Amino acid sequence: MSSSLKKQLLRGAIWTVGGYGTSQFLRLASNLVLTRLLAPEFFGLMALANVFIIGLRLFSDVGIGPSIIQNKRGDDPVFLNTIWTIQVCRGIVLWVACLIITWPIAHFYNNPQLLWLMPVIGVIPLIEGFNSTAVWSLNRHMAFGKIMMFELVVQLSGLIVMLVWAFFNRTIWSLAAGNVVMALTKMILSHWLIPGKSNRFTWEKEAANSIFSFGKWIFISTALTFLATQADRLILGKLFSFELLGIYGVAFNLAYLPSQVISAISSKVLLPTFSQLADLPRETFRIKIWYNRQLILVAAALMLTVSTAFGDAAIFILYDQRFYQAAWMLPILTLGIWPALLIDTVQQSLMALGKPNYNAYSQLVKSIHVCIGIPLGFYLMQRWDNGPLGAVLVIAFNDILPYFVITYGLCREGLSFIKQDLWATALLLTLLMWVIWARYMLGFGYPISGLF
Repeated sequence: MSSSLKKQLLRGAIWTVGGYGTSQFLRLASNLVLTRLLAPEFFGLMALANVFIIGLRLFSDVGIGPSIIQNKRGDDPVFLNTIWTIQVCRGIVLWVACLIITWPIAHFYNNPQLLWLMPVIGVIPLIEGFNSTAVWSLNRHMAFGKIMMFELVVQLSGLIVMLVWAFFNRTIWSLAAGNVVMALTKMILSHWLIPGKSNRFTWEKEAANSIFSFGKWIFISTALTFLATQADRLILGKLFSFELLGIYGVAFNLAYLPSQVISAISSKVLLPTFSQLADLPRETFRIKIWYNRQLILVAAALMLTVSTAFGDAAIFILYDQRFYQAAWMLPILTLGIWPALLIDTVQQSLMALGKPNYNAYSQLVKSIHVCIGIPLGFYLMQRWDNGPLGAVLVIAFNDILPYFVITYGLCREGLSFIKQDLWATALLLTLLMWVIWARYMLGFGYPISGLF
């Protein structure tokens, strides 16, 4: 790895962690205020509605962003404008699809508020369809500072609207309005990111074929990703009350902060970096990933140790008693993301090699596990009057099987990291054992004491 590429990788990681840390701080701070202004069921209802919007996005994802980053024509205006044309058409289709599914969803969950909420937030994919491809071009060229500042401004615009609206009108519409404003701000500002360059409607058959050829596995993978990562809310929306679903959402969002940081580094830093190294001999490629991944795994183990051992305390300190049930959920969910972190730090190497099919297989396994496991876990534990625990346990450890699928793919491509994964897991478990033992000896009990 050249010194300039190393500097880019380090700078990218610093910008990503710093920017993402700031983003999550703003999100957490606003969430703390909003949870005091709004009822828990509003967060549950909004989470459920967002699942369907996310689902529409994922079920129509043809890998527009990764195509720009990975394709050799990623800087060609004709290629970019063809992508933008596809993106606009997709946004219109998503908006129409959202209107079509609104009534069946409201009827299934027996909640008339969804009849009005879904069409409002359904305009978000329509707005996103007009986003400039400049956002992905900056990712391709690792312009991390500009990207992070752009994303923070977008986020801040939506949070301000949410907080001001909720202060004067304590309804779910504050959450919906904030998300719409965020999408509008992103769309408008995206066209100013690269001065002198703008998108226009273009269609080149060769470019479109290239996008769809690469994107077919992305499409399959992201469609399955929806089931794997969002089906929990769809299923829990029927098993839990909207109040408990909102509480679960608080625990889930806090638990997945470390995973989201690593995922951000993976997509924004590792994919562009690995794409530049993919032509190296396979063993050389593997060794370069090994040494850079080592530091990430140590940092991840430290983050998970702290958040698992003291997650319940964070809930008691930050939230009022309406959200205290999240205290026992948080440590379980946090510990369960370790396999996902192992995956996120290497799966982009497969993407860089043009092998997105392994990710699709892993998401298929995960989606089956989630869809079958959550109801099964809930009803089995319901015999002991603790159905929510059964559901949360299934969700927490739903990345174990996908880990084995990705590991199999890596081994087939000559990129085995099994030994590194084993020592990193041993490090995590050792740290966790000592920290929880120290906590117990100091008289603070266990992180999941709220269960008993």
